[in-house]
Amino acid sequence: MIDIHTHILPGIDDGAPDWEASLAMARAAVAEGITGLVATPHHANGKYDNPKSIVSELVWELQNRLKVEGVPLTVYSGQEIRVHTDLLEGIETKELLSLAGSAYVLLEMPSSTIPERMSEWVYELNLLGVKAIIAHPERNAEVLQHPDRFQRLVDEGAYGQVTTHSLLGAFGKKIESFSWKMCSDGLVHLVSSDAHNLGVRGFRLAEAYEKINQKLGLEYVQTYRNNAIAVIENGEIQIPHIFDKTDPRKWNFFRKLFANR
Repeated sequence: MIDIHTHILPGIDDGAPDWEASLAMARAAVAEGITGLVATPHHANGKYDNPKSIVSELVWELQNRLKVEGVPLTVYSGQEIRVHTDLLEGIETKELLSLAGSAYVLLEMPSSTIPERMSEWVYELNLLGVKAIIAHPERNAEVLQHPDRFQRLVDEGAYGQVTTHSLLGAFGKKIESFSWKMCSDGLVHLVSSDAHNLGVRGFRLAEAYEKINQKLGLEYVQTYRNNAIAVIENGEIQIPHIFDKTDPRKWNFFRKLFANR
């Protein structure tokens, strides 16, 4: 398994506080079957700034420490970039990191709104050959109230990345049910942990894939897992098949789920 959204680098954001914690997270990732992950510390979010040089240096050191410790995990460089006015300039000057050196970037919107320029940024990035993956849209208040607005971003070329904890109910029932609805509507292209620690914000990627298999079927699991591989290999992300209401197993699950909203 590949995880494209993690906060494993030590001491630079609200993720791992030190090297001991970073190594412990790496071991936990391997224990549940993760073979590669992208380190995506927060950047330009008003609290944390983690420029390319710092991230690249820490990823290099972490990879060396993992080699010495015999931990079979590959770590790639990236950032969770809060959208901001200088976003396009940072992309053009290569001051911002893509995911694993690919054409994909991980963008974070504010938790309450979809920025007015979001469609413009997605469009302009596409013109630059850069593909926007939007982190945890299921936890954005405006997306929650107006999912059609996120649908427009997807139609314009953006991709959605849902968090394992959202699917597993860690952020409450409302976000849990909405996350599954987004999956069924084809608005989710990637599942990632957004892991910050080994406690309440661990990986849970294998657990999430198992639940996806139970609720939506193996085809969804394969699509999401292949899409994560496609990101680090700079391949093409596939769009999952839209939920088929003629499948009684899936339809009964969603009917029960949304009846309780």
